[in-house]
Amino acid sequence: MKGVMIQGTASDAGKSLVATALCRLLVQKGFRPAPFKSQNVTNNSYVTDDGKEIGKAQVLQAEACNIEASPEMNPILLKPSGSGRSEVIWLGEQMEVILGMEYREQYYERAVKTIRQSLETLSRQADFLVIEGAGSPVEMNLKHREVVNMKVAELADVPVILIADINRGGLFASVIGTLELLEPDERKRVKGLIVNKFHGDPALFDEGKQWLEERTGIPVLAVLPYLADHQLEEEDALSLTNRPSSSGREPEKEQTIMKEKEETYNQLAGHLQEYLDWEKFLSIVSGSKKENIQ
Repeated sequence: MKGVMIQGTASDAGKSLVATALCRLLVQKGFRPAPFKSQNVTNNSYVTDDGKEIGKAQVLQAEACNIEASPEMNPILLKPSGSGRSEVIWLGEQMEVILGMEYREQYYERAVKTIRQSLETLSRQADFLVIEGAGSPVEMNLKHREVVNMKVAELADVPVILIADINRGGLFASVIGTLELLEPDERKRVKGLIVNKFHGDPALFDEGKQWLEERTGIPVLAVLPYLADHQLEEEDALSLTNRPSSSGREPEKEQTIMKEKEETYNQLAGHLQEYLDWEKFLSIVSGSKKENIQ
């Protein structure tokens, strides 16, 4: 399987933003990418034309890839319903409302099987998978039965790029701490680092970049400036699409919205391309062809 997994040192590190930007950038570079997130925990969902319900983030990432969204892009959706319970949506279909602990006990093996099958389906439809993780890969009380981070990277057998949010402070500790808590085989999968939400000229972080690379042996692929108007919301949705359903909308207004969304995807791709070391990124992804570079 050719692809890469975007993980973060914490929630809201910028995984969705980078994944969406990478989807569009890969399209511009001549690839046929597809997005994937094994499990979303959100009420911010979307119903596809064939009645399947999935997380909205993967619908938007599919748009950035210029392809139709499918349930395989987000095979498991958990919609919180209060009192520690969530509604389980499996491959777009409603299953049941269940307690979190019961879900982990009853669905783990089934989740692993479904995730593997979804990855295989997408790999036949696309030549590159952009896989998004969730939260942190080192939540130690959950790690032994997680199906959102390193387990997914293992199933897909792809390298991992770790994103850290410098805006919050504590970036060095979060990166080193995350790497130290990974198992040796998991640690080997981390092939690149991205510093996100940097304020000011990225050149000001050159010493920090050098320290990280010397301390970890992992290249810093990008220092991304803070993008205040990227239009990504906290729950993985482009605000441009948080509008009423297109049914009954005037064609002219629909065209305007689509144009705005295309501009947003291109803006995100341009932002990533400006600061990403594309050659290093390409060398990390096994099987990438340099003739795809534009």
